Amino acid sequence: MLSSRILALVAGAGLVAIAVPASAQGLSQFGNWGEAPERNSTPSYLGAAPLAKSVDLAQGGGRPSISPRTPQTTSFPNGMQAGSIVIDTAGRKLYYTLSGSSAYVYPIAVGKEGFTWTGVERVSRIEDWPDWIPPAEMRQRKPGLPVRMTGGLRNPLGAKAIYLGNTLYRIHGTNDSKSIGSASSSGCFRMHNDHVVHLADHVNASTLVYVMRRLPKSGVIMPPATYQQVKKSTEPSTTAPPANAPSADGSAQSPAPAPAQPQAPEAAPQPPAGSAPATDQPAAGQGI
Repeated sequence: MLSSRILALVAGAGLVAIAVPASAQGLSQFGNWGEAPERNSTPSYLGAAPLAKSVDLAQGGGRPSISPRTPQTTSFPNGMQAGSIVIDTAGRKLYYTLSGSSAYVYPIAVGKEGFTWTGVERVSRIEDWPDWIPPAEMRQRKPGLPVRMTGGLRNPLGAKAIYLGNTLYRIHGTNDSKSIGSASSSGCFRMHNDHVVHLADHVNASTLVYVMRRLPKSGVIMPPATYQQVKKSTEPSTTAPPANAPSADGSAQSPAPAPAQPQAPEAAPQPPAGSAPATDQPAAGQGI
């Protein structure tokens, strides 16, 4: 009789042992209310799932000294002034003209579909390890973004930012080197950190930056006969462009967010005549 009772208790305990772990596992993984635990790891602001709650100030991390890396020199017949920057959006290359026949060439990342633009701007300032301040509209789309992030290795603006006119667009470094060569930004031009350090050593507030859709396949590359300066604004429009709008490489694409219409251009010295004017309109926003 005693043995039967012991066996019954053991059997009953076994049933409990089977039922308890499922409940305990649920509590340990998701807490009392079935919610996933908050992650303690440092978030990525370049494609990873955003934090559920934004922070006012995020730390960008360390700011090591980065030595400039000289890029390749290439044949580049052009009619620009030596010391100009020419951006080939379709080719995803940035050229710094050394003469009428040669230039440094750097690989870059350019704006994704709907965020590309063409035009001419002057370099307005250069900043080391710049802070990143995502505009309110960007933070509405991605609630996990910080209100401000200090400069550093985790900051998506990288080691240097070369600001273009009075716009929010920049040529800047990146903490995502794998994105170089892609169309993935919101209108800015990303470079490897050591390349942007090299470029920044060669430019100043008088440097002209020509942003072109694509370079001609042959002949001398000339500045546009007329151009519009990009106007300062806030965030890319969500209005879709016409269906089958061409991408940077000329292929048809499905509808995507279209750039906002710029204001009338400010008066500016006209570059030499002899080439077609810029055709794309700039998307508004603080691209990274």
